[in-house]
Amino acid sequence: MERKIHRKDKEWEDKCNNTEDSETSMNCKTSLITLNVGGYLYITQKQTLTKYPDSFLEGVVNGKIHSPIDADGHYFIDRDGLLFRHILNFLRNGELLLPEGFRENQLLAQEADFFQLKALADAMKARWEKEQQAARETTFLEITDNHDRSQGLRIFCNAPDFITKIKSRIILVSKSRLDGFPEEFSISSNVIQFKYLIKSENGTRLVLKEDNTFICTLETLKFEAIMMALKCGFRLLTSLDCSKGSIVHSDALHFIK
Repeated sequence: MERKIHRKDKEWEDKCNNTEDSETSMNCKTSLITLNVGGYLYITQKQTLTKYPDSFLEGVVNGKIHSPIDADGHYFIDRDGLLFRHILNFLRNGELLLPEGFRENQLLAQEADFFQLKALADAMKARWEKEQQAARETTFLEITDNHDRSQGLRIFCNAPDFITKIKSRIILVSKSRLDGFPEEFSISSNVIQFKYLIKSENGTRLVLKEDNTFICTLETLKFEAIMMALKCGFRLLTSLDCSKGSIVHSDALHFIK
C-alpha cells in the first residue's frame, strides 16, 4: 500500500510538471497533503507548505528533501506533533499568533530552526525580547473594596500569572471545595471582580456564586490576596481608609514590585 500511494504521488507530480492546462496547474498548487508529525496528522494545501522557498517543508513537498512515508502513505516528520500546529498556523496566516499564556517559546524556536523558517525564528526572537522587556517593567497590583453588591471586591494586576495564582489559591481555601474558578468572577486575564455579596447574621459579608454556593468570607479573600502578593515580592505602596486598624479592612490597597 505504501508503494502504491507513493507511485500515485509521483505520477501526479509528473503530470503537474508537464501540463500546460491552467485548471490542472491550479489543482496542483492547491492539492491536499497529509503530514504525520510525531503521530499527529495534519491536512493542508501544498501551497501552504511551500509558502517559504528553501524551507524544510517546501523541500519535502517538492522532492528536494527525502522524508519517510508512514504505513498510510503520509509524509512522516519526527518532530513535536503538538507544536506543529503553531508552525502550520504561521504558514497559513503569515504571522505569529500564539494562545494566551503560551510558555514553550524555546521549544517553538527550535522547531522554527528545524523547519528552516527564518521568518518564524525572527518572530520568536521578537516575542522573547518583548517578554524580557515586560519582565523588567514595574508590576502593579490593586485590591479595591467598593462595599456594595454590584461591585464587591476587585483585584487587578498587570501580570496575568499573578491573577492565575490568586485563582488557584482561592480554590484551595474555598470551603465549598470548588473544582474550578467561578467564571462569573473572572473578567479578563488581569482582573477578578467578586460580586454577589450578602451579609450573614453576624454582619460578615460573604462571597457567593449566582447559585448561592458559599465560597469564603470577603476578609479571607482579601487576606489571601495580600499574603500572596507579599510572598510574590510585592511591596505595599498605599493603603486607603484603614480606619479599623487592619490592612484587610482597607478600601483600597496598591502594591508594586
